[in-house]
Amino acid sequence: MAQDMTYARYLALDTLLAAQQSQSDRHDELLFIVIHQTKELWLKEIIHEVGLAKGLIAAGDVEPAYKALARVSRIQTVMTLSWDILATMTPADYLSFRGSLGTSSGFQSAQFRTLEYMLGLKDQSFLKFQEEGSDGLALLQAALAAPSLYDVAIAQLPRHGLTVPDSALHRDFTQAYVPSEEVEAAWLEVYRDPQRYWELYQLAEKLVDLDDALVTWRHKHVLTVERIIGGRPGTGGTDGIGYLASTLRRRAFPELWTLRGKL
Repeated sequence: MAQDMTYARYLALDTLLAAQQSQSDRHDELLFIVIHQTKELWLKEIIHEVGLAKGLIAAGDVEPAYKALARVSRIQTVMTLSWDILATMTPADYLSFRGSLGTSSGFQSAQFRTLEYMLGLKDQSFLKFQEEGSDGLALLQAALAAPSLYDVAIAQLPRHGLTVPDSALHRDFTQAYVPSEEVEAAWLEVYRDPQRYWELYQLAEKLVDLDDALVTWRHKHVLTVERIIGGRPGTGGTDGIGYLASTLRRRAFPELWTLRGKL
């Protein structure tokens, strides 16, 4: 009953606040856990909002999707700022409990990889980091098979009289998107006449906001990891700072970046 609802019960605080299970007696491990659990909660909300935006755009309701996309950008800003809190942890602080992490790693985050897939950054190799039959694997597989946010955005171009190749509209969505000169040319028309294509122009800029924020988050991640562990390998067996730095070149919506040099 609503009248019996309390703040703690509504937010399931008993469960939430009991979820921080340190594996050592080191003071700073709690901060490390809270930062990463908070990140996963925000990722849950981002996936929720991107899913809404995808559905709206696919149905041709582009303008209502702006709110969801703007919300995602704001959340990304908060997530990026959280690295500054983690950076208060010194190398000695982190190394005092790093062994407790074992082979666990943010590299294995099913929600982060799901977000990448939903934006269009599809790489099937990440599936192997999820346990067979797990909810995380199911989430990733669904996102891999579905059209991405960029796919549904591109599909709006012909609805406004712009030419897009069939190969971009009817492709294998499990594969990584390959930039197209024809798609770039269509977006270029949008940017050259924003008043005529105002709806698409605003959508494109909202997408660039997301891409910009994602790269900014990655960049701050690189700096924070470099500050705390330097060139050490990652706990999950990755190249650590080398792998993270390589992700800075990724763009979810490539033509929206390359067209800028042709305006």
